Amino acid sequence: MGLAKTEIFTDQQNKIALFAKVFGHPARVAILQQLFKIDGCYCGDLVNEIGLAQPTISQHLKELKHLGLIKGNVEGTSVCYCINLENWIKMKEIMLQFLDQDISATDCC
Repeated sequence: MGLAKTEIFTDQQNKIALFAKVFGHPARVAILQQLFKIDGCYCGDLVNEIGLAQPTISQHLKELKHLGLIKGNVEGTSVCYCINLENWIKMKEIMLQFLDQDISATDCC
């Protein structure tokens, strides 16, 4: 199997694909929704909120953190997470620009 040739695409195309990938799993969407619902740092047990096993939640948090959409702080024995607002706004700008495209031709194909 060949490698994904990401180097042949623009930085923006690669970013859009990464954002789409992160939204491509309902667990990550649920985690983001939970963090927005709290509207601040969440130090609770996402396992109870989302209903998945701890290793699964951890993997999804890792993906969200790697992309920069969330950030986390260690406080004692727990980790607190919140939306990284600066990166969230940047992501929205990129995705809105992409999704706001329209075609003027109505009779194609």
